[in-house]
Amino acid sequence: MQPKPRANGTAVTEFILLGLVETPGLWPAVFVLFLFAYLVTVGGNLSILAAILVEPKLHTPMYFFLGNLSVLDIGCITVTVPLMLGRLLSHKRTVPYAACLTQLFFFHLLVGVDCFLLTAMAYDRFLAICRPLTYSTRMSQTVQRILVAVSWACAFSNALTHTVAISTLNFCGPNVINHFYCDLPQLFQLSCSSTQLNELLLFGVGFIMAGTPLALVVTSYIHVAAAVLGIRSVEGRKKAFSTCGSHLTVVAIFYGSGIFNYMRLGSAKLSVKDKAVGIFNTVANPMLNPIIYSLRNPDVQGALRRVIKGRWSLE
Repeated sequence: MQPKPRANGTAVTEFILLGLVETPGLWPAVFVLFLFAYLVTVGGNLSILAAILVEPKLHTPMYFFLGNLSVLDIGCITVTVPLMLGRLLSHKRTVPYAACLTQLFFFHLLVGVDCFLLTAMAYDRFLAICRPLTYSTRMSQTVQRILVAVSWACAFSNALTHTVAISTLNFCGPNVINHFYCDLPQLFQLSCSSTQLNELLLFGVGFIMAGTPLALVVTSYIHVAAAVLGIRSVEGRKKAFSTCGSHLTVVAIFYGSGIFNYMRLGSAKLSVKDKAVGIFNTVANPMLNPIIYSLRNPDVQGALRRVIKGRWSLE
C-alpha cells in the first residue's frame, strides 16, 4: 500500500512519531517504565491463560472468553509498545507509510475483537443467571466458537474498511504525528484532502460496530440486575454480583476511553490528553484486565498460585 502522489505536492512516504515525550533526557525513564508495563501485561495475561488451561474448574464458557481476551490484550500492547521501545533505543522516530497503516489495521482488528468478546461475555452472564436451565445448551462449545469466529470476522471487516478508507487520502505536507502510534484521528489531521467522508464512516461504522455491542451489554445487565435483585439469599446476590462486577469494570474502562478518543475528531488540535487516552487503550487496559478478573475470584487466584508454584493437577 503506497501513498498517492499529487500534482501540486510530494507524497509522504514516512511519518515522524514524536512519542510520549520530546525531551531526550526523559527517554530512558519512559523506556524503563513502558518495558516494565509490557512485561507485566504479557506476564499477567499469560498467567491467566495458563491458569484457565490447567484448572478444570475454569473450563467454562466465561473463562473460555476470558482466555481469548487475554490473548487479545497481549496482541493490543504488542502492536504498539515494542515498536515505541525500539524507536527510543535507536533514536529513530520515522515510520514508513505502509508500516503506519499496518499498525493501524492490526490495532483496530484486535480492539474490535475485544469489543465483541466483551459482548459475548455479557451474553454468557445473562444466560448463566437469567436462563440457568438452558445455559449448557445455549452456550455449548459450538456456540462459543461461533461467537469468537463472528467477533473476528466483524472486527476484520471494520479494520479493513478504515484502513482502505485512510489509504485513499492524500498526504503531501506535514508528516509529524504527535503520538506514539498511528491512529485515525492523528492521520486525519495530516491529510491534504478532505476527511469528511472518512470521519462520517468512522462515526457510522463505529455506531454499528461499537454502539450495537454496547447496547447488548447494557440490555444483558439490566436483565441480570433484575434477576439478581430477585434472589432472596444475600450470599447468592453477592456471588452473582461479584461474577459480573469485574466484567462491568472492564467494559466501562474500555468504552470510556474509546468514546473519548474517537468522538473528539472535530478538535482543532489533539492534546496531551489524547496521549493519555492512548496509554489507557494500549497499555493500561491490557495490564489491568488480569488484575480486575482475578482480584475477587478465588478460583482464578487458586489456579494462579498453582501455576506460579508449578504444582497443578493433571486430572
